[in-house]
Amino acid sequence: MLKKWLAIIAVFTSLFALNGCGYNTMQTQDEAANAAWSEVLNQYQRRADLIPNLVNTVKGYAKHEEQVLTEVTAARSKVGSIQMTADDATNEEKLKQYAQAQGELSSVLSRLLVVSENYPQLKADQNFRDLQAQLEGTENRVTLARNNYIKAVQTYNTTLRQFPQNITAKIFGMKARPQFTVENEKAVSTAPKVEF
Repeated sequence: MLKKWLAIIAVFTSLFALNGCGYNTMQTQDEAANAAWSEVLNQYQRRADLIPNLVNTVKGYAKHEEQVLTEVTAARSKVGSIQMTADDATNEEKLKQYAQAQGELSSVLSRLLVVSENYPQLKADQNFRDLQAQLEGTENRVTLARNNYIKAVQTYNTTLRQFPQNITAKIFGMKARPQFTVENEKAVSTAPKVEF
């Protein structure tokens, strides 16, 4: 009878220990970070889908701006060639490559919009204005999705570093997730110059 009670106590102690070790919390936060990363990818895909329409609209007005249009198309292609999943978001090197490709695309899109300033007929075109508004809205969504991902990763990484969860994380081989950062923060903080 004593063995039976000891076994029951051992089971409840184990369950209590597992519940208090933070394992479930870490799993929940890891899934939240995966979901947040999926939303980042979703918004980047939305942007990539808008780009061909924007390029085609500009082509009709700015035939001699072929270099910028080619750069936009090449940058979009490079972004499309890097396939990212939620699991890939835990790979710091792949995350850097993806961020760099997205940064290059943002840069050439900025140049495309600067080029459009030189064509009053293009700026007056309803399709171009609609696409530009959609692209601006998408850029805002990308920023929001990236911010949500950064917060989810911060929460997860903080949990992994706290005691006693850090012991649980080491036992189960859980590692901190890399943050999504831009390659050249100084360049990003400088607003693009638009000259008329």
